[in-house]
Amino acid sequence: MPQDPYATLGVDRDADADALKKAYRKLARQYHPDVNSDPGAQEKFKEVSAAYEILSDPEKRRVYDLGGDPFGQAGGFGQGQGFSFTDIMDAFFGGQQGGASRGPRSRQRRGQDALVRLDLELAEAAFGATRELKVDTAVLCTTCLGSGAAEGSHPVTCETCHGRGEVQHVQRSFLGEIRTLRPCAACRGYGEIIPDPCRDCAGDGRLRSRRAITVKIPPGVDTGTRVQLSGEGEVGPGGGPAGDLYVEIQVSPHRTFTREGLNLHCRIAIPMTAGALGTSIELPLLEGDLETEEIEVERSVTIDVKPGTQSGTEHVLRGRGVPSLRSQARGDVVVTIEVETPSKLDDRQEALLRELAALRDEESPDGRVQPAHKGLFGRVRDAFKQ
Repeated sequence: MPQDPYATLGVDRDADADALKKAYRKLARQYHPDVNSDPGAQEKFKEVSAAYEILSDPEKRRVYDLGGDPFGQAGGFGQGQGFSFTDIMDAFFGGQQGGASRGPRSRQRRGQDALVRLDLELAEAAFGATRELKVDTAVLCTTCLGSGAAEGSHPVTCETCHGRGEVQHVQRSFLGEIRTLRPCAACRGYGEIIPDPCRDCAGDGRLRSRRAITVKIPPGVDTGTRVQLSGEGEVGPGGGPAGDLYVEIQVSPHRTFTREGLNLHCRIAIPMTAGALGTSIELPLLEGDLETEEIEVERSVTIDVKPGTQSGTEHVLRGRGVPSLRSQARGDVVVTIEVETPSKLDDRQEALLRELAALRDEESPDGRVQPAHKGLFGRVRDAFKQ
């Protein structure tokens, strides 16, 4: 008769199965010979395992509590029914409770997710679009409807494991009889065998096919954005539920605008005379790329360039940028003016410019070195000097 199993595991006499399991795992980790080389560790591990064998078995625990020998005539630990090796593995890897059988695994499993890439124009990404995609994925076999069996046949129970999906292997060691459960090799753990597989899908319950999917792209997406379509991915083995389809967006460069977050940036080049005298410029908006007649959109806007405009001056059109994907906000359009200096002049043009330089006393200018940053008062002072 082993010593008091309650004292060995350090639990109360009314401890439930969870408390017993927790105490056993802790002590098994501490005294297992593979992790503890102390001379007495092996013996202590045997005591802990024997105590757990008694208390985890309701009948043995009842016999012990009544003062009897829980091992009957077997004589002690390891000589009766033995214990499951899965209890020891549970202690180290947190496996299944009490070494219970897992049972056969289902042929039906969730399918894998699929990923496709979609090229969009900037206007489509900004304002949304509806596109049709051709995707190659696994679909349900219409012949066997996912069962994997040929028409008129059906799966049969595996004769090796009798439908359990696993077989028990017993071997003896210094710990006694160790029982391990392994997936049945005959049925690969399913518990049943398909004697006559479907000829179209070879028993997999699915086959590959090309199909068309309509995708609605929400406004505000950008390069790298993934649109999730639930249940549009690969159908799972055995006709299991389909995974998801992810559409990854790739936005093509635009001829006028570059995108930075929700803002659109563009640069407009004007001649030197237009910068000096001022002008008006018609700027096509991104909405002008929309191919729609159902709604009326403003396709361009007039930019007023004031006389004396310097190169690098910015005009900001509030709320004319890209809509936010997650809110009602919308970015801006930032227009940067570039004043171009003519590089080729004929004689008449050169004479006129020299005359203008003389009138402005700019024939031999020294130039002004501008500070990298001006304070508020410096900017005010320069404004009065102009």
